[in-house]
Amino acid sequence: MEKEWEYNGCIIPLDLYYEIETQTWLRINEDGTVTMGLTDVGQVRAGRLLHARIKDVGKYIKKGKPVASLESGKWAGPINALVEGEVVERNEKVLEQPDIINYDPYGEGWIVRMKPVDLERDLKDLLYGPQAIEKMREYIDEWDIICMRCT
Repeated sequence: MEKEWEYNGCIIPLDLYYEIETQTWLRINEDGTVTMGLTDVGQVRAGRLLHARIKDVGKYIKKGKPVASLESGKWAGPINALVEGEVVERNEKVLEQPDIINYDPYGEGWIVRMKPVDLERDLKDLLYGPQAIEKMREYIDEWDIICMRCT
């Protein structure tokens, strides 16, 4: 079984949940927490990231409300929580060096870990597997995106 799908240079891991409109991803961790970040497509659209702000640990965030904000030379915007819950960890590396998201959006460039209140409910709004790939392909085609790692 393949672990990731690639299209126009964009890497899409197959074990993550996606919000296509905001180009954010969610990974379910073994301890019941979730990790969130910006997709490969999202980092390309944003450009080289220069600033990041992430909500403090212990902060309770409603689903769809900003858990972080990112800024590049050409874009600034919120990263909205894909689940309702509490921030349990924020990626300090991203705060110090936001463009780590550009190099490694699914690894070192994760943004925040949260403890969800009702994961099952929140996952219903996210795409996974073949459905996510199909919508991602449509998005990449619509916006004419070719992914490259900033170096």
